Amino acid sequence: MIRIAVIGCGYWGPNLVRNFNELDDVEISAVSDLKPDRLQLIKKKFPNIDVTVDHNAILDNPYIDAIAIATPVETHFPLASEALKNGKSVFIEKPLTSSVTEAEELINLAERYNKTLMVGHTFIYTGAVRKIKEIIEKGEIGNIYYFDSVRVNLGLFRPRVNVIWDLAPHDVSIMDYLLGANPEYVSAVGVSHFGTGIENIAYITINYPDNLLAHIHVNWLAPVKLRKVLISGSKKMIVYDDTEPDEKVKIYDKGIILNGSPDKIYDRMVGYRIGDMYSPKIDSAEALRRECSHFIDCIDNNKIPITDGYAGLRVVRILQAAQLSIENKNERVELKCTEKSLTMSKSERDVRSLISSTSTVVA
Repeated sequence: MIRIAVIGCGYWGPNLVRNFNELDDVEISAVSDLKPDRLQLIKKKFPNIDVTVDHNAILDNPYIDAIAIATPVETHFPLASEALKNGKSVFIEKPLTSSVTEAEELINLAERYNKTLMVGHTFIYTGAVRKIKEIIEKGEIGNIYYFDSVRVNLGLFRPRVNVIWDLAPHDVSIMDYLLGANPEYVSAVGVSHFGTGIENIAYITINYPDNLLAHIHVNWLAPVKLRKVLISGSKKMIVYDDTEPDEKVKIYDKGIILNGSPDKIYDRMVGYRIGDMYSPKIDSAEALRRECSHFIDCIDNNKIPITDGYAGLRVVRILQAAQLSIENKNERVELKCTEKSLTMSKSERDVRSLISSTSTVVA
């Protein structure tokens, strides 16, 4: 029996409580939140679960095996680090932390205390993204040319984080999972329209080796809600529309055919291949249920989570690089690959100094 507690029961916390509560061999020992009215809602739905406004009572409890954290990003590091030091495995909602340094420290703590560290990149556990990964790994779309995503809607404006740290973690985590490659550099532009200094629209470009290009558009100021990813390969193309009720993933047998000698570029003829389109069957199981179950399985069987600390670190590194690029007027921020993760070529001290001096990213 894994005894787990949830800290934070605002928007997403109750979903974690529900899913963990319905798993076999899992006991929700306690739920904590600073607002008593939220705790009363939990108590009404789950009368057997203890609730408290004191999260330290959970962190210090030796009988709790794991902590799920669904609080504002600036609290992720202090809560998670304390939980790991107290011998508890940790599940953290996206993004893992608000800086690369904090993410690296959590990874080090998890490894030092031999505990599971997992980040809640829920889209990785959807049937749609899992199916796309399967198609890519089979080589069905060939060499990938680009990854292009749009995630826009009207609101919700956040008082302490900008649109990059709010929406982009979803698309960056999907991109990281599907491409499985190490980016070379990041550039970004963003705008704040209301004098708050918090960007409500941003465009992020991520360059990979071999002319693989990724682009992410996030926006709180759109008249419609769009959640769409386009992936183009040398053989086929994929459109993933998360707002579609049924055919979320479509595979297009379309592409470009170049005829003629590659040495005589002006003599080459461009042809277009237009074939069939099909929509594969998608597993409709709830992604969060699969995610929570995976976390428990990793604890029970000492497995490495699909979205482990290093996956969270890779996402935070790109977010932080994008933030740095925005503050430096679209400056290209180069990344270099290390054995397990990516290291920014600029000094970490310079990056953290810049981020802490702006109001667009939480301290």
